[in-house]
Amino acid sequence: MRKELIITAKTVDEAKAEALRQLGLPEEEVEFTVLEEGKKGFLGIGAADAKVSASYAIKGSDLALEFIKKIAADMELDLVIKAKPGNNDDTVITVEGEGAGLLIGHHGETLDSLQYLANLVANKKTKGEKREYTRITLDIENYRNKREDALRALARRMANKVLKGKRSVMLEPMNPYERRIIHSEVQSIEGVSTNSIGADDNRRVVIFLEEDVTVEEESFFEDFAAEDQQ
Repeated sequence: MRKELIITAKTVDEAKAEALRQLGLPEEEVEFTVLEEGKKGFLGIGAADAKVSASYAIKGSDLALEFIKKIAADMELDLVIKAKPGNNDDTVITVEGEGAGLLIGHHGETLDSLQYLANLVANKKTKGEKREYTRITLDIENYRNKREDALRALARRMANKVLKGKRSVMLEPMNPYERRIIHSEVQSIEGVSTNSIGADDNRRVVIFLEEDVTVEEESFFEDFAAEDQQ
């Protein structure tokens, strides 16, 4: 997606410099079109400013950021919303402030939905436009880290329950991101293992004793686990 900024100044060069200053972009990322050449006139009579069009591409991360800001504004929430580079080739949009919890929802369901929509907005292309895929991670009030800590604690607690009770435990339905956290944490605990069963929104992690798994069951579970990593 591209936008256009119209700048007027005494000269074309001044108009271009002002456009770059306002946009905060390097010159190579801006396409200039001179709409009107400036005129000096005679003794100030007949003088006219130059007019320049500065066309520039909007980054997907900026579109996603504006989308989240608009959601907050429409809900009349006074929040601090920022974007920063993530650690996994993504852009992390952080949201903080009073009332931010409304955007999280039960077990992060609203948060996940907003993140999904933000990714759609970031990667919507106009006809003929070419740009790299932008991955957006939305985090509200540091919910992601808090939820991960809670899930890892849950995984350890349920794994110990399986070891003591010698019976498998099935957890509540979780999204792929949360299931991967459970799988990862249980892998470090000797004597138990995990796999996922179910489909779509009802997909759950099962924690079980490794010694109870037959060859046929192991193959069956591995198929589900492979799907969880996709």
